Amino acid sequence: MRLLAPISALLLLAGMSTGLLAFQRGGYSDDEFGNAREARTYSGENENGKSEYSWSRLRYTAAGAGGGGYGYGRWSSWSRDYPKADRQFLIALKRLTRIQARPVEQVVDLDSTGPESIENFPWVYAVQAQTWTFTEPEAKRMREYLLKGGFLMVDDFHGATDWEHFMNGMLMVFPDRTVEDLTDKDEIFHVLYDLTERFQVPGEQYVSTGRTYEKDGYIAEWRGIKDDRGRVMVAICHNMHLGDAWEWADDPRYPEKFASLAFRLGINYVMYGMTH
Repeated sequence: MRLLAPISALLLLAGMSTGLLAFQRGGYSDDEFGNAREARTYSGENENGKSEYSWSRLRYTAAGAGGGGYGYGRWSSWSRDYPKADRQFLIALKRLTRIQARPVEQVVDLDSTGPESIENFPWVYAVQAQTWTFTEPEAKRMREYLLKGGFLMVDDFHGATDWEHFMNGMLMVFPDRTVEDLTDKDEIFHVLYDLTERFQVPGEQYVSTGRTYEKDGYIAEWRGIKDDRGRVMVAICHNMHLGDAWEWADDPRYPEKFASLAFRLGINYVMYGMTH
């Protein structure tokens, strides 16, 4: 299956710059997304023809949350930057590849069945995963989903304490698999863009503080969990906030270099997840 346009690296870079300028000149209003973060689920009105890729976001139970910890408000951990970050990423994906992607996001749960089952969305994005927890059936389903070819990208958690809490949930899914550092030799950084020169991508706090880190997460860490064949099943973006970079790409105060790397990383992860 042919996914990419026969286009040179130079044109891809030009396209990325043009796309970011378009974000910063136009963008979305606060009324459209800033105050409207309710979950979106699939319906016929959301579909523009056939799609070979659907962006999905994991809705999980937050540890210690009463009543299940779901909710749709802006303070729900799973929904941070939602849905604007997701939709701006999909705009970039459409402009820079030939992937036929659904134009809107999908929220998935580990206890859903039917058309909204996680198995129908083999690429899933999760944020603030230091707060997540799973029941035994949910952990089993996530493990089976990943081992059967699913791909999970984890973003937006920072520092040693967040890492410890993230691993509490991750060990419920994979108690016997090692988290390892991803290096420049890993194919995930070379599927479309060669990303050997990576740096910390900050959240929106950079606009007011000039600080790239949050908490004690001073150094960006690209990590992963692989299956028995060496395929990355879980891509872990620790001490960075790619979702904020996607969300703020239309704001001229947020530096283009951060948004550009964030889009390239996300696109590489999508391409890798679709082809491995």
